[in-house]
Amino acid sequence: MIEKEKKAYTDLDVWKEARILANEIYTASKLFPKEELFGLTSQMRRCAVSIASNIAEGCGRNYPKDSIQFFFIARGSIYELETQTYIAFDQSYLTAELFKSLLNRIEITRKLLSGFIKYYQQLVK
Repeated sequence: MIEKEKKAYTDLDVWKEARILANEIYTASKLFPKEELFGLTSQMRRCAVSIASNIAEGCGRNYPKDSIQFFFIARGSIYELETQTYIAFDQSYLTAELFKSLLNRIEITRKLLSGFIKYYQQLVK
């Protein structure tokens, strides 16, 4: 068991970055048209929350294999959110500057999560 080696998930850079991303998505989506409230706005917010939530849930599991499954779900949500960010930009809901900033934050989070997954995969070997 790796319990003693584990940091609290709230101390992990990957979780902190995912939380920042979620807050940036919430702020950016406030600019979307009201007719998108139950469409793209809601979808992007749920995705962003899912990333940090699945990292936390994975950290709460007792076995690395179980944890990895939740980290992969979080990674899938990152790709989903990236696609939705492109669509929001295509619809002119985001400025070019905000779009670029969000994509940068998404990429940082993805890289941290990929490294975190690799770390956990080493524990299973």
